[in-house]
Amino acid sequence: MKALVFHKPKDVRVETVPDPRIEESQDAIIRVTSTAICGSDLHIYNGMFPQPRNMVLGHEFMGVVEEVGKGVTKLKKGDRVVVPFPIACGGCYFCTHGMATHCENSNEEHYGPEGAMLSGKGAALFGYTDLYGGYDGGQAEYARVPYANFGPRVVPDNLTDEQVLFLTDIFPTGWSAIDWANMQGGEIVAVFGCGPVGIMAMKSAWLRGASRVIGIDIQPYRLEMARRTANVEVINAAEVDAVEAIREMSAGYGADVCVDAVGMEADRSFAEKAINVVQLEKGTMKVLEHCFSAVRRGGAVTVVGVYGTPYNNFPLHQWFDKGIMLRGGQAPVQKYIDHLLALVQEGKVTLDDIITHKVPLKEASRMYDIFNKKEDNCVKVVLKP
Repeated sequence: MKALVFHKPKDVRVETVPDPRIEESQDAIIRVTSTAICGSDLHIYNGMFPQPRNMVLGHEFMGVVEEVGKGVTKLKKGDRVVVPFPIACGGCYFCTHGMATHCENSNEEHYGPEGAMLSGKGAALFGYTDLYGGYDGGQAEYARVPYANFGPRVVPDNLTDEQVLFLTDIFPTGWSAIDWANMQGGEIVAVFGCGPVGIMAMKSAWLRGASRVIGIDIQPYRLEMARRTANVEVINAAEVDAVEAIREMSAGYGADVCVDAVGMEADRSFAEKAINVVQLEKGTMKVLEHCFSAVRRGGAVTVVGVYGTPYNNFPLHQWFDKGIMLRGGQAPVQKYIDHLLALVQEGKVTLDDIITHKVPLKEASRMYDIFNKKEDNCVKVVLKP
């Protein structure tokens, strides 16, 4: 089959690789009909997360069931399914408590309680390095899906791939950012990052009763996409002090909820990059620092942008003094997906309006380069195997 293969940072190629096969009784083989490039894929592409061997990338995919193992009872050949990005068993302590991204059984080599960069990781993720299980991803013509009784969801025939594809990751991730803030309705929500996850957090904020939603970014085309698809006010942080602007928009208090939907790959100056090298850090936490400053006292900061290393000068004093509720992590997609699918079915949310590029899988390498360089107003890429 054809698949997008990571070789080394900045080197990904569509190549012929062996077809996946049933390896365990609860496996399913999916013929991929749609897959997407995620901002998290760029962490591997840019070398932020180490990956020493070749690997098929991609954790946002869906398709048609071609084959199932003898232990699969909830799927059959011909079912059209959407696949959550965490690989989870469904039966361990964490899975049964709604925390599939901490599954004890899917990441045998590297699972553990530590949660450090190179040790003690959580559940396996599709196409996301050996540290997260080493499973090939879905930017391919076919994919092996373990624990198929727990993860994949059958898609109604009246919904297109594009309408439901983002249930794999970015919509549940945006929803998590809002759900974790325990919103009661009427809140001002500021989302740092107007990429796909940030926009999904904005859509989720409206669904959860926000009174005002603000998007912050430095790229005009992304700000325009947020304004158009999520109906939000926007702040260009390259032109104004975003923290001061948010305070002015909230009677001086700051936003009730701030979401970090950027993570460690925020833009950095040369000096910041030099400090990273000295302190053995990857990227920057300056967006998180902006969230701490922009949130009101007693407010909530949620983090769905990815961070991979410790950082010196973490603003612990500010977190303590302001009494900020802080929560973050990988989205527990299996916990939310059924509810979110119902929202799509009922027409309460639109997901496919952020797609800017829909191309054949064979163009994946070129699209990684464009997406990474923020060229051609690229917000979200869907690949068609």
